[in-house]
Amino acid sequence: MPEGQVRGPFFFRPVHIMRKPTFGQRRGKPLPTDGKTASGQPVRKRHSRLDANFPEARGSIAGKDGGKPNDGKRDGAKRWTKRVRPNAVPKAVPVANIASVPRREAPADTTKRKFSGPPKPIASGRPTELMRIAKAMARAGLCSRREAERWIEEGRVTVNGNKIASPALDVGPRDRIVVDDEPMPDAEPARLWRYHKPRGLVTTHKDPEGRPTVFDHLPPDLPRVVSIGRLDFNTEGLLLLTNDGELARHLELPSTGWLRKYRVRAHGSITQARLDALKDGIEVDGVRYGPIEATVDSSQGRNSWLTLGLREGKNREVRNILGSLELVVNRLIRVSYGPFQLLDLEEGQADSIRRRVLADQLGPELTKQFHLEPEPEPATPPQKPRRPKP
Repeated sequence: MPEGQVRGPFFFRPVHIMRKPTFGQRRGKPLPTDGKTASGQPVRKRHSRLDANFPEARGSIAGKDGGKPNDGKRDGAKRWTKRVRPNAVPKAVPVANIASVPRREAPADTTKRKFSGPPKPIASGRPTELMRIAKAMARAGLCSRREAERWIEEGRVTVNGNKIASPALDVGPRDRIVVDDEPMPDAEPARLWRYHKPRGLVTTHKDPEGRPTVFDHLPPDLPRVVSIGRLDFNTEGLLLLTNDGELARHLELPSTGWLRKYRVRAHGSITQARLDALKDGIEVDGVRYGPIEATVDSSQGRNSWLTLGLREGKNREVRNILGSLELVVNRLIRVSYGPFQLLDLEEGQADSIRRRVLADQLGPELTKQFHLEPEPEPATPPQKPRRPKP
């Protein structure tokens, strides 16, 4: 093999390890022996990547020798993977002074995300018109009229800084009402929700026995609401909620005439003829119940599915009536309340009823009383008539 070449596989070309010729050598001029050119300038030496005297220019070798320089022996697995410039000087990276950087403190509770919506309006505590104080509290959505009277007797309400003890008081826009050391919220347009109440919840804001309540398990996006009527601890189904206590009081009265339907699974023997006798009403333990519409849907053994419709909301009315017929209720579901039905609403979920639908069911007089008039649509500018094309 000629001198100055490296042996390798047949697919590699011979690699010269000698110094690259200078400009003068390429033109056939002899290289000065004193290391200077004809003009007296020093000759710049060009190093090869394989020059043993300049290892920084070799780079790293991927092979069996672990990065050793090529010594001329045959090694078919060696390849150049990196080239280092000999004159490259690493730039000094300035080190940041961490002590001078202000430290950002973490939030107190990182598990809860704050809602970034518009801020809530500050309550003024003043009614919009002259009315009784219990009605003003109910209209603000704090409670019903009965609960407002009880709160007043307990000394939880002050008017213009004076604690009152009687609900026989008229208040107007100039009076400021404070309940439990907080201003009474401003009255908003009445709203209505359908809620699927599960079993095992009490329909009250606070239970003296410590049982779970409906209002502790409502969806978090609902405002403060009150229930229209109540459902027993073991009763499930449709429960109407509203932010207007006055509207709740109006819809739960029997004078409204809304029919409430229940699906009942009862244990015992019953016939349709015995249920038809309930159309004229019945008296149980000295309590008179109004007319009831009842039908037998299906029977299997000693269990029967019934559908009951009534227009009153007395305590444990369905259980007491069927108990007088020697039937034991083991499941009770309210499926409708007036024109509003449970349908496929999931258990524990609430669904808002449209304002226009509620206004249609209440009528024009109550629509005006509860400020349910539809909002006026924005006026559109008149369009210019187009000229007919010729």
